[in-house]
Amino acid sequence: MWEGRARAARRDIAALATSGVGVAELHAAAIEVVEQVVGSELTCWAGIDPGTLVISSMTSGAARIPVEYEPRLAETEYAGSVPNSFADLARTSHQVARLSDLPYREVVGHRRLNEVWRPLGIEHEVRTTFVVDGDCWGAAGFVRSGHDYTDRELEFLGSVAPVIGAATRVAVRTDAHGYRGRVGPSIVVTGASGQPRAITAAAQTWQDELGQRFGVLVKAVVTGTRAARSGTFEARVQTAASGWILMQGSRLLGDTEEVVVTIEPASGQHLLGMLLAAYGLTTREREICLEIIAGHTTGEIADRLSISPHTIQDHLKAAFAKVGVRSRGELVATLRPE
Repeated sequence: MWEGRARAARRDIAALATSGVGVAELHAAAIEVVEQVVGSELTCWAGIDPGTLVISSMTSGAARIPVEYEPRLAETEYAGSVPNSFADLARTSHQVARLSDLPYREVVGHRRLNEVWRPLGIEHEVRTTFVVDGDCWGAAGFVRSGHDYTDRELEFLGSVAPVIGAATRVAVRTDAHGYRGRVGPSIVVTGASGQPRAITAAAQTWQDELGQRFGVLVKAVVTGTRAARSGTFEARVQTAASGWILMQGSRLLGDTEEVVVTIEPASGQHLLGMLLAAYGLTTREREICLEIIAGHTTGEIADRLSISPHTIQDHLKAAFAKVGVRSRGELVATLRPE
């Protein structure tokens, strides 16, 4: 019975991948498919930027976490010390992780459980990542009270997760090519609490568009910035209108508690890494495509990468087939959306 349900779910999700929907619409539909088997009181699915492992979009199920808990949940994702964060799971081979399977000491002190779920009367959590060809394109968390998630439910999630990853990768192409420009950049200055203490008029327009997500995303960037040794953090984030913005956090010199977050429309160059991965290009194919986009000739690429012109042509032919183009000009036009 479980195998039959998994097959049906994979079939339904694969059909969604060919319908031309974006990430948020895909995940909303896939939530309904998965929750027929894996029940939850709350579920949140995230689109993940495979280059940075930062959340780029968020889609909730029928019930949504109370607004006051969203910043706490976001902070546990980027603090760097909370087990089973989406980024942690993406870096490991554990595609599905049940909170109760962690060592007892880690469960007792788990911040997400103690600061978010238990205050809401919830005890059980399972998380999964959507990985395909080594790249993480999304992740999902499921929580509920009552009985814990069963081994069969975890097996089901493990079975459908790769298909969701592949479908999400396709949906990223739809969203990325629907990119629209906008005036920017915008600046937000945050204080010790991570909340905005100063915001420019241009940033206010992004706040109006993103609504409640704005504060959550700013807090996530601030948390990531403070956790980063470099003192900087970058996230590509999808807007409600399927555009993309780049949020960059920087600690102010002399004051590690104060972080400046700049916001600007994501250019084709910013989205290029995601597109190369979304088309399933190999590492070498990505390198050659980047060289082509930079305007280098075959001879120059051969010298720069220390490979033969014949090998370059073989890789380029494979890249053309994957992207669906027939010339270098078409390749550049496709991979550099305006």
